Amino acid sequence: MSAAKANNNKDTYKATAITLIVFGVLYLVDKLLHFSTLGLSWVMNRDNFLLYTAIIFLLFKHDKSVGLVLIGLWLILNFGLITALLGTMSAYLLPVALLVVGGILYLVSTR
Repeated sequence: MSAAKANNNKDTYKATAITLIVFGVLYLVDKLLHFSTLGLSWVMNRDNFLLYTAIIFLLFKHDKSVGLVLIGLWLILNFGLITALLGTMSAYLLPVALLVVGGILYLVSTR
């Protein structure tokens, strides 16, 4: 096995381990504090777990492709929510937000 592939596997294991740890901590904290009673029900929303995983993979894996794909999936699955939130703010906010997010993803992907 080449060194690059071994490092990629190690990064994948590390990101997966951190993801599982974060989910475990979130579930334990939810059992103790009940995010929904604190007005934070979105924290334990199943749709956001994909976003959490994407962020962790972007932070801890050198190859950003998995994280970028997960972010893209989350954006597609939650496009209605995103446009509803941004659409109520301003007619110009949605295009600017899309440009900013696209620019950030581009910069992350070129590292």
